[in-house]
Amino acid sequence: MSDQEAHFDEIANEYDDSLPPHVVEHYLSKRVTFIRDLLPEGKVLDAGCGTGVVASRLADDGYEVTGLDPSAGMLEHLKQRDPRVETVQGSAIGLPFEDGTFDLSFCVAVMHHIAEADSVHTALGEMVRVTRPGGLVLVWDHNPRNPYWKHLMARVPQDDGSERLIPVGEVVSGLVDGGGVILMSEQLGFVPDFVPPSLLGATARLERSVERIPGLRRLCAHNVVVARRRGA
Repeated sequence: MSDQEAHFDEIANEYDDSLPPHVVEHYLSKRVTFIRDLLPEGKVLDAGCGTGVVASRLADDGYEVTGLDPSAGMLEHLKQRDPRVETVQGSAIGLPFEDGTFDLSFCVAVMHHIAEADSVHTALGEMVRVTRPGGLVLVWDHNPRNPYWKHLMARVPQDDGSERLIPVGEVVSGLVDGGGVILMSEQLGFVPDFVPPSLLGATARLERSVERIPGLRRLCAHNVVVARRRGA
């Protein structure tokens, strides 16, 4: 077991409580809606699924979902949360699936934990490989240009200092080298964890405005990159 697997096993019981529930729900709804717009139905892989909040919500919508994570502790929470989701223990650096298995492969807040440049590049190529020709790959990860991450990452249990925020160009090049064609590369998200529930609606409206302004959008919380696997 790697140090990182052991760390995530240790914090599995507190992982879901590391951010306020209303902020978690905001981003969960945002990501699931984004995925529904990309692919209304199909077989999907959540690579680095953690406790499976996204995977379970997609299962609610009728997707056939596989959740992969290196942490047995995280997967145990997913099994208890939603037995409809197939759970696989493994690493994104060597995905244990045949070529072209999924209609959509995605990861959320995973690449900055993989961190090392060659491993990130390999993982991105693996996500393309296990996606069918013409299928989609979605990478949703922390934006290094957002200045707030260093403050948040210093106090959430999942981040232990071994992380590296991945520039969007590195995500793009990994997907392209793996056989993907980039369809979208944008920055999304602007709601911080300290927003009280009473101000969430107003802050979400501000977020949508910021996402439409090119200069400000560069500072949004997440890089969101979508690629299509060549060969359809």
